[in-house]
Amino acid sequence: MRKQTLTWLSMLLVLAVTLSACGTAAPVATAVPQSDAGTSSNAAQAPAEEQLSGTISVSGAFALYPMMTVWAEEFTKLHPDVQFDVQGGGAGKGMTDTIAGAVDIGMISRSIKEEETAQGIFWVAVTKDAVFPIINMENPVAAQILEKGITQEIFNKIYITEEIKTWGEVVGDPTITDEIHVFTRSDASGAADQWAKYTGGETQDDLKGVGVNGEPSILGEVIKDPLAIGYGNLNSIFDLSSGSLVPGVVIPPIDIDENGKADAVEIYTVKEDAFGAVANGTYPSPPARFENLATLGKPEGLTLAFIEWILTDGQQYLEAAGFVPLTPEQQAESLEKLK
Repeated sequence: MRKQTLTWLSMLLVLAVTLSACGTAAPVATAVPQSDAGTSSNAAQAPAEEQLSGTISVSGAFALYPMMTVWAEEFTKLHPDVQFDVQGGGAGKGMTDTIAGAVDIGMISRSIKEEETAQGIFWVAVTKDAVFPIINMENPVAAQILEKGITQEIFNKIYITEEIKTWGEVVGDPTITDEIHVFTRSDASGAADQWAKYTGGETQDDLKGVGVNGEPSILGEVIKDPLAIGYGNLNSIFDLSSGSLVPGVVIPPIDIDENGKADAVEIYTVKEDAFGAVANGTYPSPPARFENLATLGKPEGLTLAFIEWILTDGQQYLEAAGFVPLTPEQQAESLEKLK
């Protein structure tokens, strides 16, 4: 019996070796087609970061432009085969380009309008920013303004109704007759839209003053004119390397509680003060606002991967660039919207 058992085992062993040599052994794992990768195990897929390649085109708000260049640079470090074409031009240009399909992403520093969503615009908030009034540091009543602040009503009478025309009227001193030189944005601008809403208007078109094109231009006008007043985004009116205001300008405190004096929480001389006020809600909204990214339809592929990265790992770069990161709840809301 033992001999017969050994004989059968020997025959089976020979048969197994023979079948293996002929290529008819048990099936081996085969490569998963690219189209089926979504149903395969993670082990069968190449890491997503190794597959990203292509070009992402972006245009829009000057407010978000410096942050977008940082995000593009950091994302390219992770994905060298991804290229970016990032242009400013204002929120209006970003929206027009996005609706036309001329860019993948529009940078929009204002609320999205119903007529824009009706044209297929999808958007998510990615950070928070704010618009601040600015005057020249050599303004003839700078000392009084820094002591008393300026109320929302006075800003309204400067920018909307034009009832106040001299700096003496701003501080309540009729002997001072220096004329206020009012500057605003001529290009479609999220900053102008927010400043209009704060000062009592409905849209940018309600703002009075001399229109200039772009964020750098309005800042430049205020720097060179002691009688000028304008407005600018947090990241453009502060020197981000030093944290100090750009030389030549000061932020007139907004007398939020209208108590006739500028309280400590209303004075912003360094970036940290302004940043903190926007983050904790002390600074009014508007002119504080969310910065949005818009796409024509819900983003897919490379564009989706980039926006998801901005809402996760990309948030770590915001503060150094003068932007306020989203709260965890706000991040989750934007990420859920992308699903």
